[in-house]
Amino acid sequence: QVQLHESGPGLVKPSQTLSLTCTVSGGSITTNTYYWNWIRQPPGKGLEWMGAISYSGNTYYNPSLKSRTSISRDTSKNQFTLHLSSVTPEETAVYYCAASPGWAGYNYWGQGTQVTVSS
Repeated sequence: QVQLHESGPGLVKPSQTLSLTCTVSGGSITTNTYYWNWIRQPPGKGLEWMGAISYSGNTYYNPSLKSRTSISRDTSKNQFTLHLSSVTPEETAVYYCAASPGWAGYNYWGQGTQVTVSS
């Protein structure tokens, strides 16, 4: 059973860079056809896909966030990391990592981590 676990700071100041890491167990992030995603949900709003890194290391970003988003991976640790620069208070949200076989939907999710952007 694949399990994902998000980690990172729960509080980030406006204009700073948010960095979150997702640690994967029970499976490899290099497993063929799998994509490793970051998704967020602000309070009272729907889910927003932020971006993904593929099993081969290719990256894909939400066009609305592309200029501020970077996703990388460490295959030796079976982790992938989100960096989101110049954050604003409106980006306070629960941030999730999730796995998808191709682009067909998510079959594994982390439990989510609350990130608050505030001075």
